[in-house]
Amino acid sequence: MAGKEITVTFYRQNHVRDNWKVDLQGAESQHFFGTLADDLSRSGVILKQAVNDGFTIDINSYSDLLNSIRISSPTDGFANVCIGHVIGQSPNLDLLDDIRRAVTRIAFAPETVPPEDHNRKVCHNCGCGC
Repeated sequence: MAGKEITVTFYRQNHVRDNWKVDLQGAESQHFFGTLADDLSRSGVILKQAVNDGFTIDINSYSDLLNSIRISSPTDGFANVCIGHVIGQSPNLDLLDDIRRAVTRIAFAPETVPPEDHNRKVCHNCGCGC
């Protein structure tokens, strides 16, 4: 796993409602990402952050917020998957915890992430993607 690179990309957000705003540039978020990057680096995983202002996601719900944050891990075949696809339903609606869960799942158990619908070829209807 040495040298695996994971990038978390933030799309521009248009907050239609105020209740799902999360400061992803503030001190708490930067501390979170620094700690997560340090933890992952011990296992040979490089964590990067990027911003893509070319796409704007309207935030009407927490799921839209999850959709506005994407993960790529070329080593594992993930070019641009939203964190909601990686983690499924969020149990606590805690964005930083959900980002941590998605990144660590891609880092250490990418085979547990279901394939996207257009890549799914199910032979026995279990959703494993075989």
